[in-house]
Amino acid sequence: LVLDRRVAVKILHPHLATDNSVMRFRREAIAAARLAHPNVVSIFDTISEDSVEAIVMELVDGTTLRRHLDRHQRLSPDDALHIGTSVCDALAAAHASGLVHRDIKPANILLCRDGRVKIADFGIAKAAAGDGLTREGTLVGTAAYLSPEQVEGLEVDGRADLYALGLVLYEALTGSLPFSGDTDAAVALARLRVTPPNAHR
Repeated sequence: LVLDRRVAVKILHPHLATDNSVMRFRREAIAAARLAHPNVVSIFDTISEDSVEAIVMELVDGTTLRRHLDRHQRLSPDDALHIGTSVCDALAAAHASGLVHRDIKPANILLCRDGRVKIADFGIAKAAAGDGLTREGTLVGTAAYLSPEQVEGLEVDGRADLYALGLVLYEALTGSLPFSGDTDAAVALARLRVTPPNAHR
């Protein structure tokens, strides 16, 4: 079947393609494909061929929040409110369906040219992360946006996504992240030990 439309294809990196991670990748992709929401990037199909695992998804015309912040440093309160509300709407629908993203960060928040906001990589983050915080002794996920539960290796639910969104909005409004460190591990552990600066200052 030829759909005659432009799409994006995301491939599971070979070093992640263990039997368990491939099964999670497929399972999460199928679940995410059922999540039809205007603020979530649509998933059209999965590919499993010649040891290659991939997801075929909607190609979004726009940029990422990460690129926008790299260029402009911060958002206006109105823009932050629009993005935060859009992401919350998407997460509410996902969590109601039993889906947890686990890797909410500026690079996974897409700003469409028509003003819409979409979350990318549902069905990918959890498949890559597995069920715990570590994989082969290293932190899984983006250290700057991990929830305390992820840092401690505890069971994660939708609240981890909301915590990460809070960190994203803190960065977007202040121009910097609330926690810092010399290594990813230090950044991750800081949220267990340090009170973040007041965003109003």
